[in-house]
Amino acid sequence: MHWMEWNPGLNNDDLTLREVYESLPGYSQSEISWLVRALENPKSPFALTGAIDLFGHDCVHVLLGRGLLAQDEAFVIGFTMGTSKRLPRWQRNFFKFATQKLYPKEYRFDDNDLKIFDLGVECGIKSPCKEIYKVDFRPMLDWPLGKVRETVGIDKQLLLEAYRIEQWFVPQSPVSRRLPVRHIQSKSSTKDGSSISSAPVSEGLSVGLG
Repeated sequence: MHWMEWNPGLNNDDLTLREVYESLPGYSQSEISWLVRALENPKSPFALTGAIDLFGHDCVHVLLGRGLLAQDEAFVIGFTMGTSKRLPRWQRNFFKFATQKLYPKEYRFDDNDLKIFDLGVECGIKSPCKEIYKVDFRPMLDWPLGKVRETVGIDKQLLLEAYRIEQWFVPQSPVSRRLPVRHIQSKSSTKDGSSISSAPVSEGLSVGLG
């Protein structure tokens, strides 16, 4: 499978972490830009809050049900940083600056990606999960994903809520169209019975467009 098509979703609680992890298209640490590694590798002296090794990062992709496109990466990194519960504002802003101005072109985030990064941070802060970047997933490889999510503190309902907001933020992107979300029946409808879409109302997440 091509890496652009890989998308594990959330409807896989009965599969083991190993099964889904091993379906991920392979790439090596050496293929990653030195600047990305400087800010996102926990062994770097310049690592930002939420820095995580490549294996752990890939496991977070699996647990959040996210693919490998830029919009997916933005949410996964934002969520990971947000689980620190105390992400310094300057680090959040510097990371956004770096991903838009300093990173090599293939690693950069556009304005929509940065909105989703902020959404991921907010979701990580509100999530029961704490410091997911410190979790050792290796002993959990043969656990069902449902058990791993429960142990780590991944709230699927909160994710579904975040992904509905994400679809509203960026409705036309290929990533948004494949997000695992549940249909919400709108209170308003047209004469033929079809629903009229509206902005999602969320009690758990409060993320602006700016």
